[in-house]
Amino acid sequence: MEKATDSPALVAHPQRWLDGGEQIVVLGLYVWLVARLWPENFAADNWYPLLLLLSEGLVVFLLLIRRRTERISSRPRDWIIAFAGTFLSLLVEGGHTPLAPILGAALMLCGIFVHVGAKLSLWRSFGVVAADRGVRTGGLYALVRHPMYAGYMLSHIGFLLIVPTLWNLVLYLMVWTLLLARIHAEEQVLATSPAYRHYMKRVRHRLLPGVV
Repeated sequence: MEKATDSPALVAHPQRWLDGGEQIVVLGLYVWLVARLWPENFAADNWYPLLLLLSEGLVVFLLLIRRRTERISSRPRDWIIAFAGTFLSLLVEGGHTPLAPILGAALMLCGIFVHVGAKLSLWRSFGVVAADRGVRTGGLYALVRHPMYAGYMLSHIGFLLIVPTLWNLVLYLMVWTLLLARIHAEEQVLATSPAYRHYMKRVRHRLLPGVV
């Protein structure tokens, strides 16, 4: 892949500490999530918080093993969007009567499968804040440009059917808005790479093949 041209939005080597700072913040948020959602017992109806913790734990693992980058966005807006979306999704509540538990569980599992598959496709190129860690075009990324976010949305819908509260609905609507903003921010950074521009022409849809 050709090296992208310089851009004022991409951080140079002297400020590479931003990359490590992102890891520390996400790790702290995950510890807080575990403290909030870890079930008091392991009854059958407490499995869904564990699924959520498992999928978010993969985020932390990939952040810790990922390759370093000198091309991470320095725009305050991109950082706010990325961490606001991450933070809000951790504020969901549990413990309410399910609306459609079987359908919700199926959607949640499908969504987790999709976004975990996307993360595994990215592997050491995974990140939260918009950055260039190389272009990945295999796996689910051969179908859409942002399968991880599509998986998040699907699992959120499933979780809403299991825990159908107004609080969770409002949170997820805000998170989806931020996910769309993250897509825009990431593509602004990645489009500085000729390889990514070629990828955008080949894979035209962002979230759902043939639709959007």
